[in-house]
Formats: sequence, structure tokens, C-alpha cells
Amino acid sequence: MRVVHSSLHAEVAHSLRQRIFDGELLPGSFLDEVALAEAMQISRTPLREALKVLTAEGLVRHEPRRGCFVAEVTEQDLDEIFPVIALLEGRCAHEAALNATDAELQDLQALHDRLARYANARRINDYYETNFAIHEAIIALAGNRWLAQVIGDLRKILRLARQQQLRAPGRLAVSLSEHLAVFAALKARDAQGAEAAMRTHITRQREALRELTREQRRKVAG
Repeated sequence: MRVVHSSLHAEVAHSLRQRIFDGELLPGSFLDEVALAEAMQISRTPLREALKVLTAEGLVRHEPRRGCFVAEVTEQDLDEIFPVIALLEGRCAHEAALNATDAELQDLQALHDRLARYANARRINDYYETNFAIHEAIIALAGNRWLAQVIGDLRKILRLARQQQLRAPGRLAVSLSEHLAVFAALKARDAQGAEAAMRTHITRQREALRELTREQRRKVAG
């Protein structure tokens, strides 16, 4: 895959970031600079600059004398990040309820219709992408660039683990109902209700991930 861009290291970082999110580069895996540079038909200089960017974002960890590895999200990481992002995205929902126009809510309606179709069809990957788009839309509707910036940084880390929670038994239907509760509050211009519903939604994502981890450990032990 040939990467060409006026800011080559940024394009390389984007490509590697997407491969991490798509699961092509698994958590804990070694990032072989020689092999990656050959595959992308680039020199190692922009690749190393890209890896610095991903390390700063928390998606890659660098170990002296060993090289770079795809970051692994620990249970402690999730316990620390989820309460913070619940507060931040809750505030976005609050501000979106006050700021969104009728036309913007119509666009959100279309996204929620698509979300429901994917939930009913159990198309988890498509559901996740639409779910992600809804969260992004609500963040944008809040119109607060500082909130958007901090949430964006945290969401990159959570994206390494967040999709897994949709595979917990019954989680897909519950997630949909939570989204509909947030949207109902947005349509009602209920800022406090939207904030509370979003915080509940994100808190329950963490609970679902925790239960999934317990179940996986039970299977290994059994």
C-alpha cells in the first residue's frame, strides 16, 4: 500500500491508527518498522514520526531498546477513563439539547433509524460505526471545542475496547434503548435529562465490558 501525502507522517499515522481500530494490528503486537516501511513503500523517518504521534495519543507504547507495540487497555485504564468520559459526553448531550436545530435533530433521527435496523439484524460492526457517528454528532452539536478535543483523545483509547461490550449477552438491545432515551431527551430539549441519559449509557458500557471480562475469565478457568 503506497502512502502519498503532503504531510507524510500524518498520513502514515492515520493509516496505522485505522488498522489498530480495525483490529488488524492487535493489542500487544510488535510494530516491525522494517516490515511496515516496506509494506507502505516509505522510508523509516516518516514511520517513526507517525509512531511518535500514536505514542502521544496512547495507542502505541514505546519500550527502549525493544521498539513499539500496540497499546493494551487495562481494566484500571477503563475504570479511570469511563467515569471521566461519562461526565464529558453527558455535558455534550446537555449542550446539544439546548443548541440543536430541528434540521439537525432530523439528521440524528436518520442515524437512530439506521442504528435500530442494525441492532435488529445483529450487525454489530455496522451498529458500532453508527453508534460512533451518533456520539460524534452529539459532540459536534454541543459546539464546545474544548469538550470535543478532550473527548476525542479519550475516545481513541476507548475505541480499543469499546466495541467488545456490544458482544455481551443482551447488550445490543440495551444499548439501543439507552440511545433512544438520550435522543428522546434531545428532542424534548430536556438538557438535564439528556445529560443523565448519556451518563447512564456510558456507565453501562463499562459495566458490560466488566461482565464480559468476568465471563471470559470463567471460561478460561472452566
